[in-house]
Amino acid sequence: MSTKKIVIAGGPSTGKTSVINYIEEKGFKCFHEISRQVTLQAREEGIEQLFLTDPVLFSKRILEGRISQFKDAENHIDSLVFLDRGIHDVIAYLDCFGTEYPEEFTTTSKQYTYDAIFLLPPWKEIHTSDNERYENYDEAVKIHKHIKQTYENFGYNIIDVPKLSIEERVIFILEKLNLN
Repeated sequence: MSTKKIVIAGGPSTGKTSVINYIEEKGFKCFHEISRQVTLQAREEGIEQLFLTDPVLFSKRILEGRISQFKDAENHIDSLVFLDRGIHDVIAYLDCFGTEYPEEFTTTSKQYTYDAIFLLPPWKEIHTSDNERYENYDEAVKIHKHIKQTYENFGYNIIDVPKLSIEERVIFILEKLNLN
């Protein structure tokens, strides 16, 4: 039996990390966002903001990391795992900023599929920028629209997560998965 892979998606400042951390506290296996790790690695290589300097290279590294997470999730002993973002988010970001990318990005997104996509909306009251998150709130809204459209273009039925407390959001997600 294959492990069910559940994506918690959304642009910056949606509360994904908090939701994933709370799901993990509830005892579920979670795979965490890797973009900060890729950004920090690029800084060690002397590139201040890789996404801005070379968005395709940045995205390729993200894609490789998410494929690795997907494979780890596929072979995990638990019957269900959660992922902070999915492979398709890579295309959404590139499309959002009008960046051309190799066909392998689309092929990969078709090859690796998820069992459910929960989308968290941009939330102005929790929006912050820092050294790894440079997007302003308006850009977060634009990214959100592209993420939703990308998953829908690949045939997913998006489950929109309402703006609630972290605990209430997790209850919502688990109820939708018949786990609560």
